[in-house]
Amino acid sequence: MSTSPTPNKTLVVAAIVTLYFVWGSTYLALRFGLEGFPPFLLNGLRFLLAGALLWLFIRKRFSATRSQIVNAAKVGSVMLMGGVGLVTLAEHAGIGSAVAASAIAVTPVWVAVSAGIFGSWPGRREWIGLAIGLIGVLILAREGDFQASPLGLALIVISPMIWSFASVWGTKIDLPDPLSNTAVQLLAGGLVMTLAGLVGGEWIVEMPSMKAWAAMLYLAVFGSLLAYTAFVYLMHNVRPSLATSYAYVNPIVAVILGVTLGDETLTGAVFFALPLILTSVALVATRPRMRSPRVTDPQPVDQAA
Repeated sequence: MSTSPTPNKTLVVAAIVTLYFVWGSTYLALRFGLEGFPPFLLNGLRFLLAGALLWLFIRKRFSATRSQIVNAAKVGSVMLMGGVGLVTLAEHAGIGSAVAASAIAVTPVWVAVSAGIFGSWPGRREWIGLAIGLIGVLILAREGDFQASPLGLALIVISPMIWSFASVWGTKIDLPDPLSNTAVQLLAGGLVMTLAGLVGGEWIVEMPSMKAWAAMLYLAVFGSLLAYTAFVYLMHNVRPSLATSYAYVNPIVAVILGVTLGDETLTGAVFFALPLILTSVALVATRPRMRSPRVTDPQPVDQAA
């Protein structure tokens, strides 16, 4: 995980491809998982499984103080519950995976706004990007899925705001090393979401189908474990703009998978809104003199995690 002046090109390419396609596919995997699991239990189980697997991998190297563990648990609970949990609820309410991914693509813009709350307000270029992104989201709100589910629209708008705020918040407090931090966040978020599901009356009344089980395991192993490991590797070995370039590609992958494998039907709103949203992300991500972020938290796509 250490920084290398000459990183292995094969590993870099493999990590980038993993982020592009795995995080882009998690939206459809969530939809498939919901066919057999209720929303919070689906995510609770996947995060607990991913956290346990990561813990087994790093247990001999795990290093964190009590306060760092508490901080990581707080950030992970807010991020996973507010980010991934709300996206799953939106899909449960009838929002298609392709539409959800298109709306969530504006997350980097909300990250810039969240940074402003902590004293680093966006510059003019970023405000322009924010305005364009919001226009894209407003156009996307005319998509049939959102028209049929106002609740889903509200959830998909609020979700990236919470995820982004928690991401920036995590850079302002004392947290353990990246992998130890991620293990705590996954376990804490999984526990909170499982308890929320049980308290809310969720229950698995019959054995989920193989398709739903496969989706849950895919989300746990690939979406929440493998992809984040790839992201951490990239953040330690390549420039941040390359490591976070998945934000441009994930929505495109999600749209293609949603239409081809998920039998989803899209209206023209998506094809007008997605270029605007990606343009807004580009304006924010390519701002001059961008400081390299400190890797402390899982990134979305799973906002999917």
